[in-house]
Amino acid sequence: MKTVLSAIQPTGYMHLGNYFGAVSNWVRLQESYKCFYGVVDYHAMTMPFDVKKLRNNTWELITNLMACGVKAENLFIQSMVPEHTELAWILQCYASYGQAMRMTQFKDKSTDRDTGKDDFVSVGLFTYPVLQAADILIYRADYVPIGKDQEQHLELTRDIAQRFNHLVGKEYFVMPESLYTETPKIRSTADPSKKMSKSAGEKHYINLFAEEETLRRQIKSAVTDTGEAGDTMSEGVENLFLLIKASGNQEGYNGLMDAYKAQNLKYSELKQVTADSLWSMMKPIQEYKKEINEDKKRIKDQIKESSAEIRKVAGETLREVKDLVGLLQAR
Repeated sequence: MKTVLSAIQPTGYMHLGNYFGAVSNWVRLQESYKCFYGVVDYHAMTMPFDVKKLRNNTWELITNLMACGVKAENLFIQSMVPEHTELAWILQCYASYGQAMRMTQFKDKSTDRDTGKDDFVSVGLFTYPVLQAADILIYRADYVPIGKDQEQHLELTRDIAQRFNHLVGKEYFVMPESLYTETPKIRSTADPSKKMSKSAGEKHYINLFAEEETLRRQIKSAVTDTGEAGDTMSEGVENLFLLIKASGNQEGYNGLMDAYKAQNLKYSELKQVTADSLWSMMKPIQEYKKEINEDKKRIKDQIKESSAEIRKVAGETLREVKDLVGLLQAR
């Protein structure tokens, strides 16, 4: 069975963009691959962070992932597997400065685009793509589910792996490949020109664990047409159709699409079906989360245990890497 590695930062609420774009795919992949899914709390430290929030967000995300159907045995918390950071240091010595400088996310996050001036920029923000490479390579991952905007990071991972293999004279690391699956790009219902994102503000994302009333209010106020005439479907209407389809209501999608093609689609009905479809999907996830939260200690124990088991895999890779590069080991 091929191996898949994917990870997510603990940055607070899980919104529908996260769920449809990544997490629902994680659940499906578990049936066909050996999966390692990480909550990467070390990555969350690259930007200014609150200590208490980081800890709480990590456990909150774990609970959310399990409520969505991610199996506990496939989950680990990055800081519970310190081999990641040790391998990252070794790999930094096989990564070129020029490649790290070209990483677009570092450029975007390290510069205040309004003033053109840099504020405090941590070294961790600069080097974290190498930690990402370590996250992947330490499990000999065959595939990494990514979007087009993440290709650069996987390319860096492959370059590091190739350089390492060449210099140690052995094809040790697997060359990980991207796993492109159908992941809908969910847009903000308040401004369909933007993707759904927490960073844009509360009105621009829909919390997967929002109450039904909140969900329906957000969908009811969703932007449909911007007032510009055209022959193509507007981004707002397209986004609502996408939400219906992604939530699994193919029948509702087909019926409304027929109405759209016949030019008698009512936006009120489109929004009603969108809200109904989403709530039908969200309700059982929320109910399962309540069930999980009834015994938080058990969940934490499960994740500590799964992280310990997964750490054994990472530890074996690290021991072999240290031997290949001539580092001494205590055992």
